[in-house]
Amino acid sequence: MQDGQIADARALGSHQLLASEPLLVLAGISKEFPGVKALSGVSFDLRRGEVHAVCGENGAGKSTLMKIISGIYAANDGRMTYKGLERRFSSPLEAEAAGIAIIHQELNLVPHLSVAENIYLAREPRRGFLVDRKSLKADAKRCLDRLGVAIDPDRLVRGLSVAQCQMVEIAKALSLEAEVLIMDEPTSSLTEQETQLLFAVIRDLKAAGVGIVYISHRLDEMAEIVDRVTILRDGRHVSTGDFAATSIDEIVARMVGRSLDEKFPERTSRPSDEVILSVRGLARKGVFSDVSFDLRRGEILGFAGLMGAGRTEVARAIFGAETPDTGQIILEGRELAISSPRDAIAAGIAYLSEDRKGQGLALKMPVDANLTLANMEAVSNRFGLIDFARQDEVARRYVDLLNVRTPSIRQPVRLLSGGNQQKIIIGKWLFRESRLLFFDEPTRGIDVGAKFAIYRIMDELAAQGIGVILISSELPEILGMTDRVAVFHQGRITGVLETAGTDQEEIMRYASGYGRAGS
Repeated sequence: MQDGQIADARALGSHQLLASEPLLVLAGISKEFPGVKALSGVSFDLRRGEVHAVCGENGAGKSTLMKIISGIYAANDGRMTYKGLERRFSSPLEAEAAGIAIIHQELNLVPHLSVAENIYLAREPRRGFLVDRKSLKADAKRCLDRLGVAIDPDRLVRGLSVAQCQMVEIAKALSLEAEVLIMDEPTSSLTEQETQLLFAVIRDLKAAGVGIVYISHRLDEMAEIVDRVTILRDGRHVSTGDFAATSIDEIVARMVGRSLDEKFPERTSRPSDEVILSVRGLARKGVFSDVSFDLRRGEILGFAGLMGAGRTEVARAIFGAETPDTGQIILEGRELAISSPRDAIAAGIAYLSEDRKGQGLALKMPVDANLTLANMEAVSNRFGLIDFARQDEVARRYVDLLNVRTPSIRQPVRLLSGGNQQKIIIGKWLFRESRLLFFDEPTRGIDVGAKFAIYRIMDELAAQGIGVILISSELPEILGMTDRVAVFHQGRITGVLETAGTDQEEIMRYASGYGRAGS
């Protein structure tokens, strides 16, 4: 806490008194967008020194509610009381000045600036009229050290992985010394070790009296830190109660309005002996080396490993987004010469990026345009002009096939939930008739119902003979959806394990570089 905040607390008498009165209260909050009623009469409160989880499927209104609290959106109806006074923030800067900070699910960093510059953007320490570079770097390093991450404050953000960017976002929020901290999917890109470091920080913040709003689809992790849970469904408040008195099954049932007995669908695909993809000796100096593996028809192959182990970089190299120095890529018996994503796409390879908004979608364009973007020639006439009737037909087919929830195929994709955005990316590559799909963290920031739908699609693709490689930091997801798992450590594959015969502990040994010695 800052000195002024501590003084405020003392003026009220005690931490117990502070904890007894809500720090933040929202009553009857409603918000509408064109064609969508995002929130309808939602009420919520947050106490000092508590972690209050907000749960719901994608599209339930969680992020919209948080954006109203933090001044990004204005509510159409309802009122918000903060520290006993009715408030309505007109911008995030105004909310931050009042002590409310938000860690966004979608990364909100400036790529061409350094890590330190991003953490203290518009709040840089100054010496006269000039930025105090020494203090800037030292202050940023303290925030990063608090999270236990080794990221150089001088490094440009555009060179970081998604997981590293997530840690920078968290460090940025911590630097604000906020009284209310909103965490929207803070662990979605983090490994188990990084998540535990974050939880330690959260416990310190709770002890200091900070109120934390916590949004996550990883319900199992909440038991470690969450005090109360509020559940939203279809923009409405369903329930609020003590987390310890509510089971995960009850939370899921209230979220989706039905019981979900299984986390993963029953697999219908069966691995064969036929090799679809064979990679031999793939290397890129300083990134990965001597990467070799096979993908069989009918199987789902997992890529597991810690942050920076090289999983995504290998996938991007096969897709042509990064250029390997050496190695062979053989798809369905034909050796490929891939120098760009265009070459990979022409060969039948698709890559679903972990950064779906930055690299997978044209956010301002509508659903129909995004679904046909990778195969425009198929919806164009002989003069090269778009056949809008054909585009309309294709879009409706994939919206129905993948059960995309959208009010219209003309809806801009930025207004859809994360799960529906992911389905649109899958539909885009299915329309391209891709033969091999890399799913890089496909369920990041997606609710349990949408996860199940994505898993089912992956299984159906594998059953049709399409190659599926799942890159995931969630080991339960790897164990629940793959037939084999290639484990990466420092740019090398340390082992390829049969999923049915392994467990999280063995995978972590290989991911830490001790697989051969410990197995």
